[in-house]
Amino acid sequence: MDVYDITIIGGGPTGLFGAFYAGLRGLRTKIIDVLPEVGGQLTALYPEKYVYDVAGHPKILAKDLAKNLGLQAALFKPAFCLGEKVSTLQKSGDNWQIITDVSSEHYTKSVLLALGAGACVPKKLDIDYNHEWDAECIFYSVKNKERFRGKNVLIVGGGDSAVDWANEFSQLANKVTLIHRRDQFRAVQTSVEEMRVNKVDVKTFYELKSIEGTDKVTGVTIFDNRTGKEEQLQVDALIINIGFVINLDFLKSWGLKMDVNAITVNEKMETNLPGVYAAGDIAAHQAKLKLIATGAAEAATGVNFACTYINPTAKVFPGHSSNLNLSI
Repeated sequence: MDVYDITIIGGGPTGLFGAFYAGLRGLRTKIIDVLPEVGGQLTALYPEKYVYDVAGHPKILAKDLAKNLGLQAALFKPAFCLGEKVSTLQKSGDNWQIITDVSSEHYTKSVLLALGAGACVPKKLDIDYNHEWDAECIFYSVKNKERFRGKNVLIVGGGDSAVDWANEFSQLANKVTLIHRRDQFRAVQTSVEEMRVNKVDVKTFYELKSIEGTDKVTGVTIFDNRTGKEEQLQVDALIINIGFVINLDFLKSWGLKMDVNAITVNEKMETNLPGVYAAGDIAAHQAKLKLIATGAAEAATGVNFACTYINPTAKVFPGHSSNLNLSI
């Protein structure tokens, strides 16, 4: 039985930095992720969107950040098990046993759960439309922004993704309209302010009623949810950013204590299961900020305390990386 020091479930930014930091601590590390490539939402949902809240990068394309994190994690040669969905996490003697949907078994002394928002898929429109338009005219993620050049684009949503795409496409598309069902945005305020000065037609209190077209989308009908007044727009493509549907039942079945849609952790990033830690968006504590930057910090915290779980004589803080004798 091959037992790793730490197994990280999740290959997004938090998990990748956790793997790098585990390497700094000399831990034999494995990463398991359901996606066929590392990067999590950075590569799966918005590879061509700029990310602004990562230290050292005024802005960086999501796919480039994912690439850099992957290269950084690979420095200490962790094992990567991609395309595997974890179905079972259970104790096996002094270790943890992880079983995936391809019936592979993994054994580890400790676990770091870096699952992002969990098993989530984008929320779909609740109106009738031709689903053959999905990925042709109607998009729930953007992997190639060039296909929107010169087009009339409607963006539905009021979070960071919706506002960021509105700003991106204001320089690329022929016309950008953003509709949001209320006048308060969940996006970063500076991005909202930027959107209001860019060439974006922002319509608050508006919702989507119908999508028109035959072989392709040619227009939409929107309505003011306060008055019912309708308006027709000429549209070539729609980007839908209205949130995610999250299924966390599998975590509850593992015996983890939950706080709504996240795993409860303490200041050490410990869950209620001994030797199991959580970091990033999946972890809940009183001072939670759902940022890539804080996910990295939480991953380092979890890894350091995992070291002391594995070896009680180990120091929680090993010193600064610049002071360590590393050959990378």
